[in-house]
Amino acid sequence: MSYQHITLKERYVIYHLRLMRLSFREIGRRLERHHTTISREVKRNGPRIGVYWDQSANHWATERKHKARHTRKYSQKALVEYVHSQLRQDWSPATIAARIKIDFPRNLTMRISAEGIYRWIYQDAREGGSLYLHCLRHHKKRRRQGRYGTGRGLIPGRVSIDARPASVDRRNRFGHWEADSVEGAKGSGGIATHVERKSRLLLAGKLTDKRADTFNQTTYRLFAQIPGKWKKSLTVDNGKEFSLFKGIEKETGMTVYFADPYSPWQRGTNENTNGLIRHYFPKGINWKTVSEQMLATAVDKLNNRPRKCLGYRTPLEVFTKSLGGALGT
Repeated sequence: MSYQHITLKERYVIYHLRLMRLSFREIGRRLERHHTTISREVKRNGPRIGVYWDQSANHWATERKHKARHTRKYSQKALVEYVHSQLRQDWSPATIAARIKIDFPRNLTMRISAEGIYRWIYQDAREGGSLYLHCLRHHKKRRRQGRYGTGRGLIPGRVSIDARPASVDRRNRFGHWEADSVEGAKGSGGIATHVERKSRLLLAGKLTDKRADTFNQTTYRLFAQIPGKWKKSLTVDNGKEFSLFKGIEKETGMTVYFADPYSPWQRGTNENTNGLIRHYFPKGINWKTVSEQMLATAVDKLNNRPRKCLGYRTPLEVFTKSLGGALGT
């Protein structure tokens, strides 16, 4: 049987039975309610000092029912400070809602849902606040997500993702990467991004142009810090910047696989990470104004951000543990 809220008639009975000094257990027996239900009703809707009264109790219960929990929680200073602090570190609401349970395992007042945090953000935006700027999409209110695809031609000699070992899909082993390039304003260059599928570790470097040999040189530099054991495969799309993929295979020892056209989900880890990078470097940015240090700072933030898919560990924690030590920079 589903739970039924206390009615005004029941509150009237509770009021009179409390005047008779009956116990919560006895009142619950007469109303066919659990005694803890009666106890909570009196504590929540009764006065701090004085006698429980059915009319005022019903008023307070009705008012509470129409007040969202996320609004009530906003009066909890410690909770608000924690959420705002992590938002300013560019953590997502989902990450904050899960991580707070780890940081405060026994403090049940330090609990809030991701939806509750989003409501705080949108309310803050309506009041002229800037918390929304720390969200991935910088939206001031909820919006529908669009669809996208990739319309790239096929590169001669490419090896299809269909030939990639099925074990790569299961993410059981380290060393399988996905790659892409992120462009900005026309003629300003871009960046090369490489994401390890199991740990979600990100490597990124600047590109002065969209030429394939430029992408290769940046890739060689980024993977120079990665031990050979953790360089097994690289999955890319059909962009012309990967036309010299044979050079990547020779230099790094990785096998390069190509995703199918119009199938960005086959490189979902990299696509998602590129979206995270856009938080720091939005579409249309002039990459000439972005220094290597600025890019390194953003990459460091992303590699040290807890991820839900990693049990709220960070990519750097997961990857360096597999190496048995610190990752060189």
